[in-house]
Amino acid sequence: MKAKKKAKFEVEKFLATVNGDRNLLTYRKKRTVYSQGDPADAVFYIQEGEVKVCVTSEQGKEAVVAIHGKGDFFGEGCLLGQPLRLATVVTIAECVIMRVSKAAMVRVLHEQPEFSEKFMAYLLVRKARVEEDLVDQLFNSSEKRLARTLLLMANFGKEGQPERVITKVSQATLADIVGTTRSRVSVFMNKFRKLGLVSYNGDLTVHNSLLTMVLNETPAITREAGREE
Repeated sequence: MKAKKKAKFEVEKFLATVNGDRNLLTYRKKRTVYSQGDPADAVFYIQEGEVKVCVTSEQGKEAVVAIHGKGDFFGEGCLLGQPLRLATVVTIAECVIMRVSKAAMVRVLHEQPEFSEKFMAYLLVRKARVEEDLVDQLFNSSEKRLARTLLLMANFGKEGQPERVITKVSQATLADIVGTTRSRVSVFMNKFRKLGLVSYNGDLTVHNSLLTMVLNETPAITREAGREE
């Protein structure tokens, strides 16, 4: 007899069965999940929607340091002993988010090896992306950084089919992520649209050709880099 194929481990279904302090929370757009300086006492998992992670300096300057979407964890710093939140998390779309207390999260990581494996894999991917972001900021033009940000938001490079339609996000937010001005983002977005790399009519759709342009370092990117940097 053929051996039964092992069922795929599904994080979302597993979290729904975790015993202990967990809550399924619904947020409208532009709602704060937690603020910088709040107690770090839980880990969050996004079932639907997207959030942005912002850090505010002592001088009041705010920077968007990450965007997380469906299937992402955030707030895991509490597991490393961080007593307070180092950033503010705000929804940029309607969200359904699972909140799992630190104690419950620690317990299931110890007791459930499959979940631990998935969570560790996610953290390693996150670490690699942070390193890529640093290289991106140091060496690439703002046009290429914007293109990469759009591709990441559309899930290019993740398992399964990319979600090419991106949740509506303001050009000001994109500018904060990329590290440039809103006016430059507007110029680049218009260029991408005219080249057929993206399209938008209410929703923003990212096309495969944008990935091709980034990978091939086409003149549309390099010429702008020379003018800007």
